[in-house]
Amino acid sequence: MFRQSIIRAARPATRSFTTVARAMAGGDTGAPRSTGSGDAFTKREKANEDYAIRQREKEKLLELKKQLAKQHEHLKKLEDHIDELAKSQGGEQK
Repeated sequence: MFRQSIIRAARPATRSFTTVARAMAGGDTGAPRSTGSGDAFTKREKANEDYAIRQREKEKLLELKKQLAKQHEHLKKLEDHIDELAKSQGGEQK
């Protein structure tokens, strides 16, 4: 025991400081803050993201409507063709 205390006293202190993990507050890492109310920057950022998402969804919806119109047109042509074939073969007439 005495020997250990002498060794400790004779050895210079190699650790002059200690390291501690830095604690971050809510929102420091990009996560939403727990309080629910953000500052103006986070509100604006969320509004811009929501707007961009709505624009993309609107574009997708318009594209789907165009495709649906093409499909309806194609079905109408097929129905007309079937009617012509039925009339030419003496089938049912409307």
